[in-house]
Amino acid sequence: MSPSLDNKNKWHIFDSDSDTQSFFESELNILPVTARLLLNRGFSDTESVAAFLNPSIADLNDPFLMMDMERAVTRILSAIESNEKIVVFGDYDVDGTTATSLLKLFFEEIGVEVATYIPERLKEGYGLNSDAMKGLAQSGITLLITTDCGISSCEEISVAKEVGLDVIVTDHHEISGPLPDAYAILNPRREGCQFPDKNLAGVGVAFKLAMALRTRLRESGYFKDRPEPNLKNYLDIVSIGTVADMVPLIGENRLLVKYGLEVLKNSQREGLKALKSASGVRDERLNTESISFQLAPRINAAGRVERADKALELLTTNDRVKAQKLAGELDAINVERQQIERAIFDEADGMIKADGCDPGIVLYSEDWHPGVIGIVASKLANRYNRPCIMISIDGDSCRGSARGIRNFDMLSGLTACAEHIERYGGHRAAAGLSLHRDKLVSFKAAFFDLLKRTLSEDDLVPQIDIDAMVNLDEIDHAFVAEMERLAPFGIGNREPLLCAEDTNIVNTQLVGKTHLRLKVKHKGAPLSAIAFGLGDLHPLKGPGYDIAFRPYFDQWHGRKSISLKIKDLKEKLG
Repeated sequence: MSPSLDNKNKWHIFDSDSDTQSFFESELNILPVTARLLLNRGFSDTESVAAFLNPSIADLNDPFLMMDMERAVTRILSAIESNEKIVVFGDYDVDGTTATSLLKLFFEEIGVEVATYIPERLKEGYGLNSDAMKGLAQSGITLLITTDCGISSCEEISVAKEVGLDVIVTDHHEISGPLPDAYAILNPRREGCQFPDKNLAGVGVAFKLAMALRTRLRESGYFKDRPEPNLKNYLDIVSIGTVADMVPLIGENRLLVKYGLEVLKNSQREGLKALKSASGVRDERLNTESISFQLAPRINAAGRVERADKALELLTTNDRVKAQKLAGELDAINVERQQIERAIFDEADGMIKADGCDPGIVLYSEDWHPGVIGIVASKLANRYNRPCIMISIDGDSCRGSARGIRNFDMLSGLTACAEHIERYGGHRAAAGLSLHRDKLVSFKAAFFDLLKRTLSEDDLVPQIDIDAMVNLDEIDHAFVAEMERLAPFGIGNREPLLCAEDTNIVNTQLVGKTHLRLKVKHKGAPLSAIAFGLGDLHPLKGPGYDIAFRPYFDQWHGRKSISLKIKDLKEKLG
């Protein structure tokens, strides 16, 4: 007897504009399902579709469109000419670590030695801090370049100025208050900034700075006697930071990641080769999911549990033996992180089961590691489809990580409760905050009151967006190949999701403890499928199942076959 399927997810099937779909099919010579997918993603003209299907690295925007770019580059060139001491000061997450690595490697390639500084999460917290500013100035540093932080560090940058540091901020976070008095601020979200793509990750902003620096160095004749950097070679690092930070994979980000994945597959960096090996990533299967679930967690683990310096060293070393040693250490730290995370998740999940989670989740404890609660908050938000805030208490100080859901902007939510918070920042989907212990109860009450006023019952029902209905016998190599042209997939360019009705599940088997491998068919030959996180449905067998899935090419030792990634399944809708 098959288990009963508890269908909690609402399936939303997009309506189609049949006239525009037919126009796309004929004008672009694409399959009906591809035309439908493009319509569902908001495309309305053939020019934008053609650019999306045929992206070119030449379409990257001019970095000098970014406000303060000329000023920042001029200051850096002056520092190089005068042999000033420069430090790159980064965040400890993957975005910040990759951005710091990129600038360090770029400066090294042009013959300029720079120092790096990534604060220790548990001792120094996020972003710039006054003690670090004073210490760096005492060491002779005169120019500080931030990566993935600094846009809200008004007090710390004032201290930096007092002790003789010029600060160039490169950041991408939302701006919720006054700008710091920095020498230059590179952030595409600044009011009045003419850079057309506002969605760059921190590593993307750092890459634009490298682009601009190379341009001005080239114009000055700097490369007459030395090789000019090929910036395409840096896109392996850019792609990792961009995917890991969950920024929208549209516009420039999509270009950076699409070309970056190709560079990453063939990367000559000893650190990335060692990291791929330690993570079990095979080049022929490498995609955005490989970054999200295999490479990025190991880079992130260093900054969460220990110090991010170890990840920075891995990304920048040319020593194969050292790279393999560091990759092994990061893998071990990641295992430790998983164990800590699992214990916190189980405890928090028990709290939710005891007390409920309407209209949202705000939990706190003195026993939770502040470097791991963000991952737990994300998992709980996904499991219960509720905005989730996890808070770690240390004496009177509390640090929290917040994760939003589809219909709730977490950063706006924190802004609405700002009177109870000391400091906060982030994005729509994820944010961080700090507050005094005495404010925990009032903050939770204010946040829940906001959720009750802004979220409807329908907002709290998980929704799966299905692009089109298909028959399994339609899916051949040409079908999947054309669908793959929409990649890379991620936030803002979600994976295509199709629905096949009344399919026959031939058999299932467990993969690990939580995943399900299936053979599924309708009329033709059975297709292999994998359903992540649905292992508790085993065993399933027989006709009458509707499946929501994406077809993809599974490559193994040079052989390419079609497989399905099942997102959800239900007993027949009708």
